[in-house]
Amino acid sequence: MKQSRSIVLSMRLPVESGRRLKRIAKRHGWTLSDASARLVEKGLRRSEFAFLDFRDSPVGRQAYIQGSALAVWEVLLLLRSYNGNVMAVANHLKWPESKVRAALNYSEAFPEEMNEAIAENDSTDFEDLKRMLPQTVEFAARKTRRG
Repeated sequence: MKQSRSIVLSMRLPVESGRRLKRIAKRHGWTLSDASARLVEKGLRRSEFAFLDFRDSPVGRQAYIQGSALAVWEVLLLLRSYNGNVMAVANHLKWPESKVRAALNYSEAFPEEMNEAIAENDSTDFEDLKRMLPQTVEFAARKTRRG
């Protein structure tokens, strides 16, 4: 989470929430302050953008479209391949147009995040993928004879 400026806020949490926050911070190697800031930022984004969830992935926490296995940047790649045609992508995914627009809205608000995710995807080769997802196997379609 990159920020050039910040403010200090004080808040009270229930004891159990504080314990859970400490566990999350420890799990990720963050300070309590950083963990709090990250969680608040993600919560704010979820409340400001429709159909948005955040999930852990092999490359970190990412924005996903609710009810799908697609990260927002993946929907953005589809939009680019369809020359920005929201309806065509909605038809391709069998989604309502509003979900595709939600991905587009989020990507426009956070272009640097999208560009970083796409660059990360572009730089990942099959060997990298196998390290992140050991169950990955190479697939090649077989040619069939017609006769």
